[in-house]
Amino acid sequence: MTYQSFAEARVIQLVWEFVAREDKVAEFERHYSSEGSWAQLFRQSAGFRGTALLRDTKERYRYLTVDSWESLDAHRAMRARFAREHEELDRLCEEFTERETNLGAFEVQ
Repeated sequence: MTYQSFAEARVIQLVWEFVAREDKVAEFERHYSSEGSWAQLFRQSAGFRGTALLRDTKERYRYLTVDSWESLDAHRAMRARFAREHEELDRLCEEFTERETNLGAFEVQ
């Protein structure tokens, strides 16, 4: 998807920052990649547009995830519908990170 088509779609970008544990990088990347466990869960919901995993070029274990949704309501509907699955996956993935921070929801202008 090009930048222009993102802007035209006016999707919501949910951005999280993570610091992966040094000994769990492979597992972290496997679960948080665009084909990982989180993306597989999100794909079960209408309104999910995709996810990107970005690794910092200076801080080796620092990552951002950018999850694209057609709206905040679409994301909320997924959280309600798959609350149990989301919680289970969140618990599993806690062991892969030292820190996670919700940076917010952003709309492409």
